[in-house]
Amino acid sequence: MRLTDQQADVRELARSWVDREVVPHAAEWDRAELVDRGIVRKLGAVGFLGMGVEEAYGGSGGDTLSYCLMMEELGRGDTAIRGIVSVSLGLVAKTLAAHAADEIKAAYLPGLCSGAMLACFALTEPGSGSDAAALRTTAVRDGQDWLLSGSKVFITNGTWADIALVFARTGGPGAKGVTAFLVPTDRPGFTRREIHGKLGLRGQATAELFLDEVRIPDTLRIADEGAGFKIAMTALNRGRVSVAAGCVGLARACLEASLTHAYEREQFGRRIAGFQLIQELLADMAVDTDAARLLVWRCAELIDAGQPFATEASMAKLFASETAVKAANSAIQIFGGYGYIDEYPVGKYLRDARVTTLYEGTSQVQRLLIGRALTGVNAFS
Repeated sequence: MRLTDQQADVRELARSWVDREVVPHAAEWDRAELVDRGIVRKLGAVGFLGMGVEEAYGGSGGDTLSYCLMMEELGRGDTAIRGIVSVSLGLVAKTLAAHAADEIKAAYLPGLCSGAMLACFALTEPGSGSDAAALRTTAVRDGQDWLLSGSKVFITNGTWADIALVFARTGGPGAKGVTAFLVPTDRPGFTRREIHGKLGLRGQATAELFLDEVRIPDTLRIADEGAGFKIAMTALNRGRVSVAAGCVGLARACLEASLTHAYEREQFGRRIAGFQLIQELLADMAVDTDAARLLVWRCAELIDAGQPFATEASMAKLFASETAVKAANSAIQIFGGYGYIDEYPVGKYLRDARVTTLYEGTSQVQRLLIGRALTGVNAFS
């Protein structure tokens, strides 16, 4: 598959921007457990927070493959930054573009695309992770308003977000009782607490959210009552492609760092790049990274063609996330003891890669989804 000139330009722009704005700061942000919040405006200024959104709403346009190329480069530089964009743009802004009323699009999309605003995707709860249909946050009618109460956890951008796409129960149990709402985070009753001490993604603002009868108008309901679960799953299918693209970038960073170290490091009077077992590790990293990239590109092609892609997204996310973990582990092996200290980047790569097999559907859930698609038998029933 060949890139068009425009897609190649997007990749080069993303690569140079990441090398300039992200790579020099990634280790510092990780140690401080805090990304410089000014990066959000920079992401908006370069057009990365609006990629794939119509220009009429402040977006920068572009196809899905261009978006994935950008995600790969952000993942290469610092997957914590990739996560900021994946959530605010991929999960929220694109969901609003697809499902929200025109008034909501006009009011919120320009700010999200420019970086003047940031969004979070509030689905996961303390008691419902993989079983998202069991969420317990409620939305109760009060005249022309809704009162939202409950809690969310592991919410990327949670303490930074100006708006939250919140999924709450408006009906009976199960998926059909869930509705989506857009909630400004400055509303009375909305509080949040940042989660510290994470294994990886330390610089990313991950939070718990608490809603205590947060009042919002019905005009901020997204689509019909009861449509929330379907909206969430559609967003997550696309989000898995985004995560997979970022994992390709992370695996590539592992490979590039390992190649550099293998050329520079000498043992037994020769460069370790000449050792066959080192070459085996490097070869496996290269093959797996390329295979993961092709799975991502296949998804992008299906999305842009308007074809079903959910199973392919699960395949891409499963393989790419596991590849990132494997590549990071191999990189540490190549670096030896130096890989175990944060003067070198590969330890951070492993810590950051590990969570990608958990969020937006664990590797086990992806296997169940793929198995169900192959057999027609629902493993969840």
